[in-house]
Amino acid sequence: MAEAEQPAVVRARGIVKRFGPTVALDGARLAVRPGEAHALVGRNGAGKSTLVSVLTGMERPDEGEVTFAGEPAPGYGDTAAWQRKVACVYQKSMVVPDLTVAENLYLNRFPGAGRIHWRALREDARALLAEYGVAVDPQRRAKDLSVEQRQFVEIARALSFGARLIILDEPTAQLDAGGIDRLFAKLLELRRQGVAFLFISHHLQEVYELCDTVTVFRDARHVLTAPVAGLPKEELVAAMTGDGGGAPGGDSRAVVRAPVAHKEADPAGEPVLRTEGLALEGEFDPLDLVVRPGEVLGLAGATASGNTAVGETLVGLRKPAGGRLSVRGRPVRPGSVPHAIDAGIGYVPEDRHDQGLVLGRSVAENATLTVTDQLGPYGTVLPSRTRAFAQRMITSLDIKTSGPSQPVSGLSGGNQQKVVIARALAREPSVLVAIRPTAGVDVKSKDALLGVVRDVAASGSGAVIVSDELDDLRVCDRILAFFHGRVVAEFGSGWSDRQLVAAMEGMTEPGTGGTAGDTEDRTEGRQT
Repeated sequence: MAEAEQPAVVRARGIVKRFGPTVALDGARLAVRPGEAHALVGRNGAGKSTLVSVLTGMERPDEGEVTFAGEPAPGYGDTAAWQRKVACVYQKSMVVPDLTVAENLYLNRFPGAGRIHWRALREDARALLAEYGVAVDPQRRAKDLSVEQRQFVEIARALSFGARLIILDEPTAQLDAGGIDRLFAKLLELRRQGVAFLFISHHLQEVYELCDTVTVFRDARHVLTAPVAGLPKEELVAAMTGDGGGAPGGDSRAVVRAPVAHKEADPAGEPVLRTEGLALEGEFDPLDLVVRPGEVLGLAGATASGNTAVGETLVGLRKPAGGRLSVRGRPVRPGSVPHAIDAGIGYVPEDRHDQGLVLGRSVAENATLTVTDQLGPYGTVLPSRTRAFAQRMITSLDIKTSGPSQPVSGLSGGNQQKVVIARALAREPSVLVAIRPTAGVDVKSKDALLGVVRDVAASGSGAVIVSDELDDLRVCDRILAFFHGRVVAEFGSGWSDRQLVAAMEGMTEPGTGGTAGDTEDRTEGRQT
């Protein structure tokens, strides 16, 4: 049907959203038609999450407009009105685990006045689930459902409000191949009923399997909207990266980044880190890794690709289902953080606020958390030793602070991250494992932090960077790209943005500088 006869189920025009000095959306636009499966893709920081917040009424845009079926969006703050227009099913389930399916479906809107008629509630829930073909017992507790079933329950709840647009945010991240197939089949049924889906995913092959149209955001701006069927995969990746071949939204030539200058790893040296058959069920398949003295190894991958789970397993936060881990030939007890620290593994967590810092404590206290046994005799901690130790770390890492006693909460993001790294380096580890080490810091601090990682390798130790940020990965000597829990490609130096992003997003591309698995089939891949 022509555009004039059938208005978009949602249309956003000229959306601008600022958070302080940061422009999160800059004139962004999007239109999704009834019954359409529309993909929204882009690298981290492209503006996807901010647009979702605008489309669901969570954030008010500074400029621009949103319309639903040609009508203005509801007033901000009118939650019920927004629920009748649009709903979002997030990667992390929003159902209440200890309530039943029926209770979740009608939470905050139980039928009847005052008293709940439980039998009628269950019958209403059963009818609602049947209407949308969701085969789940309404009396089951939500915590007993599979991830796939919880998603179906959330979709049914959204549709029961009257919403005809469902935003799916990384819906396949926690599903196996069978669950993904069943989800796609259910979405196709609902599309035939006129329900539209906005599909956000880091797995581009799924975009080609499910979607009619794709929109690409880059650097807070809209750069491309095109039919999926007519868009070559290499052009889609180029639009996301701004790298390559005259593709829409891309530069006129492919950019191959020069490797960062550094001391070469010793290929004959005893590995500082080795894994043999290391595996974590549901997260990543058996994995053999070797990190040599002087080497920085990158584990690249998008959300739920398995790379973060590998990093957390190396440092003892997760207990593997099988395999062995050793540091300089010494076995490391699996699933034990203290044993990993004692064996010589330093750790920089992904979230410095939740996992890396005690914000109410000083720089000195935070920097010395892993070496309290060295700060005084007979288990005591002497303040003078603590301050002296911390001052050495402040000087060596150039932490901008008034002194060791300053509360760490008063530091900038980049300097807070340096304190986290100081703690990780306090025991002079043989290998440093850093998960997204530059998240939320400015460009200058990012360069300094990555320089510290390179210095660790130059000293004869090794490092593992777990990230999907291309700038983080540029300092690596070697990169393993993860997809659905498997290593699908290996890169040495001289990779292009397009090549690495294609591997992380589940796309194959010739000339990846190493071994690329067949990511056209999500069951294929290889380990290194």
